[in-house]
Amino acid sequence: MNKHNSNKENRNAYAQYSVEDFDNFDCLKLSKGLYLTLLFILRGYIIWIMSITNMRDKVAIIQWFYPEPSSFYLSLLSGVLGLYIVLIISLRRPDAAHWVKVSWRNCRLLLISALCFDLLVNWLGYFYWQLASLPWLFSETLIALSLVYFVLRSKRFNLNLQEFPEKLSD
Repeated sequence: MNKHNSNKENRNAYAQYSVEDFDNFDCLKLSKGLYLTLLFILRGYIIWIMSITNMRDKVAIIQWFYPEPSSFYLSLLSGVLGLYIVLIISLRRPDAAHWVKVSWRNCRLLLISALCFDLLVNWLGYFYWQLASLPWLFSETLIALSLVYFVLRSKRFNLNLQEFPEKLSD
């Protein structure tokens, strides 16, 4: 493919976006689906933070979502890779270290790995410790597979991965 066709395809990829869809570094703002995926991966940590902020009963929220303490700890374990992805997103700026840029380019693989690891932990928790009900496990599986599909097929997320913030001249 020659350079002219490549530039034309690149312009067409961004044609549906307006000025508000870009950030201060002229990169397409991150996909909302990415944040939704991270919310799912980090649900154990989100519930933990919610419980810490509850002044009356710090354990009640965790027990409501995770009646068995082991399932809560497994959720925290499966969310570790999600924490790494949040770190990469927070360090994604023009003067970022090389490892951040490499990690960002591999974010799709990291997200899919996090979703698969989360699913594996939940299925092992079910079969080994009987920690969840089968309908709940199937629901989590359906959500995880839908998010994997999003990560693989989202055009906006694909554009996000191709870009990395650079310093703009004034």
